[in-house]
Amino acid sequence: MSATDTTSSIDVGELAYELVSIPSPSGSEDAIAEYLIAWFADHGREAWVDDVGNVRAPADEVALLTTHLDTVSGHLQARLTQGDDASSAKWLYGRGSVDAKGALAAMATAAVTTGVSFAGVVREETDSAGAYHLINDRQQPEHVINGEPSGVTGIILGYRGIQQGTYAVSTPRVHPSRPDANAIDHLTNWWTATADRFSAVASPFASVTVTPHSVDGGLDMAETAVEASLAFELRVPPSVSIGRLRATLEGEAANGSIEWGQYIPPHRTDPNARPATALRWAIRDIGLEPRHLLKGGTSDANVYAEGWDCPVVTYGPGDASLDHRVDERIELGAIEHSIEVIEQAVAHLRGESS
Repeated sequence: MSATDTTSSIDVGELAYELVSIPSPSGSEDAIAEYLIAWFADHGREAWVDDVGNVRAPADEVALLTTHLDTVSGHLQARLTQGDDASSAKWLYGRGSVDAKGALAAMATAAVTTGVSFAGVVREETDSAGAYHLINDRQQPEHVINGEPSGVTGIILGYRGIQQGTYAVSTPRVHPSRPDANAIDHLTNWWTATADRFSAVASPFASVTVTPHSVDGGLDMAETAVEASLAFELRVPPSVSIGRLRATLEGEAANGSIEWGQYIPPHRTDPNARPATALRWAIRDIGLEPRHLLKGGTSDANVYAEGWDCPVVTYGPGDASLDHRVDERIELGAIEHSIEVIEQAVAHLRGESS
């Protein structure tokens, strides 16, 4: 890192705008990876693309700053807006501005200014293939700060896990005048009972929730049976046994069967873990009050916490309620403030701050 690589010498707004301008839906992250490789080179850091497409810039392992390169599908044109008053906030609109290219700009910048390791991973929005490759292909860092929108003052200590599954059922074809329930009836009844079971939500982090993704039904190719299937996902808190949950749903699927797909376990970090303490200290250092958050979703932090024996916390600019929306947007000032927080947190982890 050269002496000129300070936050003031990096145009964070330009970096964030360029990142949002490059479409990178899951599975199509090559262009944004190429841009980041060149950006790191321009700032005196060697970076490279690994076998699955992750951007990796190893350095000081006191902290790994990481976030994902991909977004959900549906490109939204990047644009900047500002009020008439020169002091008004500047907003960056576009797909991924919140989830999570604001965090990507912050993590990349802070990695350069602090000299710690960086990884931008692929396919977080689908199967976390980039994060899984990372834990199997590099040494364990001392601490992980994962980039997702928490707001400048928010520190995410936990996420629910995710269990994917498909319910399928088949029944013989009969004349439609007969009262016998067919596969579509069985699927509808099973789904209604399952949705009702999890309809009472105490809090997003503490409850199981279930969401349908796709449904298919009708005559099979031979036109001798009615088939129906429904792909769904469960979000699972740390307090729930995934084994017992699967067994319960399988027991209620007597007319059909469930094929279980990917499972990512929930995770919760001790609030007294060093990176959480460092972020609290850093947020207070810029005159704000930190908040602890527990999220109802799932992120690559779950993968890192499962695969590495080191503390993992999540932090980054942006309002998570704007994730994936057509009006997704982030304030550029929030990105700049979060960089300052990350820089101070890294200094605290190094013991450079009292």
